[in-house]
Amino acid sequence: MSGSRPADGGETYAPAEIAARVESMGVAKARMPLLRMAVLGVLAGAFIGLGAMFSLLVLADAGLGFALQRIGAGLCFSLGLLMVVVAGAELFTGNNLLAMAWAARQISTAELLRNWVVVCSANFAGAAGLALVVYFTGFWQMNGGAVGKTLVAMVQYKADLSPWAAFWRGVLCNVLVCLAVWMAMGGRSLVDKAVAVVPPVAAFVAAGFEHSIANMFYFPLAQLIGLETGMAAPGTAALFANLAVVIPGNLLGGSGLVALVYWVAYLRKPAEPR
Repeated sequence: MSGSRPADGGETYAPAEIAARVESMGVAKARMPLLRMAVLGVLAGAFIGLGAMFSLLVLADAGLGFALQRIGAGLCFSLGLLMVVVAGAELFTGNNLLAMAWAARQISTAELLRNWVVVCSANFAGAAGLALVVYFTGFWQMNGGAVGKTLVAMVQYKADLSPWAAFWRGVLCNVLVCLAVWMAMGGRSLVDKAVAVVPPVAAFVAAGFEHSIANMFYFPLAQLIGLETGMAAPGTAALFANLAVVIPGNLLGGSGLVALVYWVAYLRKPAEPR
């Protein structure tokens, strides 16, 4: 992608220019060497886990009112996506935007699926690996153990969601995540990207929507805490049951309701007249 100034001479790119940049980005991501893709995928999983860890500090503060607690947790969680966007990493939910390059026939179905499978698997490794490290630090014992109790209760709530509710929470989550990435592609400076990323991410966390990669951090950490403390925490089966509906929801939200909608709006070639 070019680093030149937007066509209108302004500081941000117009939506049609963003669409072209996202399409170009999709081609580059789809054809990235496998090792680089996997390493950057592990980083992204860890970055999201760090944002999720940060947000737990706010969620565990019972002294905050409901709205402040939820919004504060969302603002902290946005650290994860901001690191993905600025530091550079491969995040499955953000990479749902590759559907735009696929719809434009710039990448094949095999290239699209290769990216999604490799990146999602690497995200899982990064998020779950970070959960293990965070467990060893004793972070969850902060605030008199309230951080760990809050996490276990939150994960139990996620595990108890009906598949229908979890699916649609996944849809709306990734609409907001992909819009955050989309808008960040319209900025040039670090401030531009932060302004674009933080509000949508804060909104999905505050609303309790479901992010598949965040759950790859939350569930393993809760399970480890449960094994040490005796607290009843959902196990591996509950995690995979959650991911089985949240991942398709994330895909529909990011690929269907953001990438393909913008492809129709800005990149779809009109039919040739007969």
